[in-house]
Amino acid sequence: MTIKKANNIAIGFAVVSFYILDFALNGLQASLRNLLLDVAPADQLNAGNAWHGRMTNAGNIIGFGFGFLPLAKLPIIELLGGTQFRKFCVICIIILVPTVWITCYCHEEQKREEPYKKQNKLKDVLLGIQSAIVTLPRPVQRVCYVQLFAFMGWFPFLFYSTTYMGQVMAYELDREPDADYATRMGEFAMLLYSIVGVFTGFLLPHLASRDRRLLEHTDDVDEDAELTRLQQTVREWRVEAARQGKPLRLPIMPFLLRNIWTGALLLFTILTFSTFFITTVFQATIFISLVGICWAVAMWVPFAIIMEILKEGRDPQPNAALASRRPSHVRVVSTPPLYRRPLDERQPLLRSRSFDGLENGVHVGPAAPMAGGTVLGIHNLAIVLPQFIVALVTSAIFRIADGGSPEGHLLNDDNKYYGKTGVGWVLRFGGCCTLIAALIVRRVPPTPTEKAMRRRLGEMKLLREDSSP
Repeated sequence: MTIKKANNIAIGFAVVSFYILDFALNGLQASLRNLLLDVAPADQLNAGNAWHGRMTNAGNIIGFGFGFLPLAKLPIIELLGGTQFRKFCVICIIILVPTVWITCYCHEEQKREEPYKKQNKLKDVLLGIQSAIVTLPRPVQRVCYVQLFAFMGWFPFLFYSTTYMGQVMAYELDREPDADYATRMGEFAMLLYSIVGVFTGFLLPHLASRDRRLLEHTDDVDEDAELTRLQQTVREWRVEAARQGKPLRLPIMPFLLRNIWTGALLLFTILTFSTFFITTVFQATIFISLVGICWAVAMWVPFAIIMEILKEGRDPQPNAALASRRPSHVRVVSTPPLYRRPLDERQPLLRSRSFDGLENGVHVGPAAPMAGGTVLGIHNLAIVLPQFIVALVTSAIFRIADGGSPEGHLLNDDNKYYGKTGVGWVLRFGGCCTLIAALIVRRVPPTPTEKAMRRRLGEMKLLREDSSP
């Protein structure tokens, strides 16, 4: 067997193994997100997804830290043999298997009732997916559209950022750099990227933290009870402010999740286009590190938006008397929601809260709410599909810019990095895609909780003006 044929067989195995691993990891990630949706209450989903993003970035720190270390020189690990990448894969397997087992062992899953007669399981799954896609709530659809374009920008960065570091190093040295050293410098930049992501994951959620004074209370059984509570609350605040000789200050509306998401996508676009001006390893390290800000938002905001919408759809509707006197909010159920026009334009703004604390809701039926796992699976599909699009587009870009793949030596080229510029153009292509995603995200409406908070704050402002001298 010739060396060329052996290399081609090895490449084939590597490609097939990559897609099998990608399939497994996507299933694992979707299951973890659905576990968070099932366990966390609606008012904690934003914080729960923020913590999920923090832990993900913390894991990235450990992973890229191992990638930066010279594993071939470490005791015991050096016995594994092979390259740095092989040793790193073995370490990942050793960590992944016990952590997944512990999660599965410690979580108790309740068995769902079977409302219908059992049919072919595969057929039921396919019909459920088809039904979910057709009846997907419009806000979730728009989030999926955003993710489709956003990850057309993310995958080029995640796949080729280390290679980009090698190309910048070759440009700075004006020669082909040492491949292992270039890889380790790329891993170091990704390590800094993960550290920035962790710090961002801790700081940014505070901009969207919900003031409890704007959240729903369990005593708000109807709009009159809520309005009475708001009047009493504003009156108490005014008395307290007058006693202290200060003006009345109302709660501040936090940043909307979609606004934070828009800012992160625009920042990613700006950073990728800054590659036109990057000529040194230090500048490339700064560029890769700052992308960690955008990644922290990508791991938090879209999932928080979808889960709040799904959790709102799972909550029971209030009783018929309450439903007949106010417009109901959008629910992810099989039957369309009830909409009624207000009798008077001076009535309080439309209600959109979920009445989480009520126990006298009408039973919608087990098949009415949309399955959260199915919706998250569709959302995950919107994240995965760009991989295939990016593979085709980047192949064309590398063919035009470098005459082949980013690993030029595979195409009878002695230089792996030197004289290559294709990765920079691939990153800029990703920046164009995230710019489109930033435009689409403006069509994503605020979450039900954000709408309710904004409405309550508006009512508080009206009450303050009505009672002012």
